[in-house]
Amino acid sequence: MIPRIDFARLAIGDPDTIDAVAAGARDIGFLTLENTPITQVQQASVMDTYRAFFHQSPALKAEVDMAKTGSNRGWGAPQSEQVDPGANPDYKEVFDCGIPLPPDDPLADLPVYAPNLWPESPAHFRSIIEGYFEQARAVSMTMLRGIALGIGEDPGYFADQFDRPMALLRGNYYPPRPDWAGEKDFGIAAHTDYGCLTLLASDGRSGLEVELRDGTWHSVALEPGVFVINFGEMLEMWSAGVIKATPHRVIGGSEERISAPLFFNPDHEANVAPAGSSDIISAGAHLRQRYAETYLHMKTG
Repeated sequence: MIPRIDFARLAIGDPDTIDAVAAGARDIGFLTLENTPITQVQQASVMDTYRAFFHQSPALKAEVDMAKTGSNRGWGAPQSEQVDPGANPDYKEVFDCGIPLPPDDPLADLPVYAPNLWPESPAHFRSIIEGYFEQARAVSMTMLRGIALGIGEDPGYFADQFDRPMALLRGNYYPPRPDWAGEKDFGIAAHTDYGCLTLLASDGRSGLEVELRDGTWHSVALEPGVFVINFGEMLEMWSAGVIKATPHRVIGGSEERISAPLFFNPDHEANVAPAGSSDIISAGAHLRQRYAETYLHMKTG
């Protein structure tokens, strides 16, 4: 149902693989990706590193609490986000990091390029997460080039706007579903991603559900080492609706779950209006608005 893509074949522009990418982007809004340069062992190390951080005491995690900042850098406590205004705040915890700009850069003060907050423990947290962040961005760039080919564009159609990406790497911690949770309580409620492309790693436990075109929800469970790819609102706008941003959610179950989505978003100054349009859709403005609607410490009203 959801196309399974071999990264090595994608990287060489194999026509059948490009066709499968196009079909998944157009018809479902989701793909799975295997055989990437990121090994299963490396991915497992990232999951273990996030798990060790989230299992620490709230007092230790609060030392890097993003609620103290005007950006999304560091730890987000349970119920600090609300992706669906019709549901309760999500009961998960998160840890966010991004790509800061040099202090003398004209855009360095923007929240999307803010400095990261790194915890002192667990040991090697920063080096492991930063190393993975770099690898995941490289994989995502190759995927973007393949998507562009799949919809009949030049390989650089999207990728040329990623010199200073507003990329965000997140660790998600979904505890076992709480006893108090009701019908409006989710690990993360139904939503579409805000940016361009999401590369999701997980610990292999089930939980992610995708809304199909007929309105039914389909579980996406993958073995460790395989990634989920989905597309966000910016890419749907940028492609004039050819690529779909598909709603998805995590209800939560009896086991804890760790996942790590990379939200691969373009430069702040990128215009994500489709080619030939007279409109200007600012990538930075779109992301700023959606963050302000989601992060409780950044809400504007």
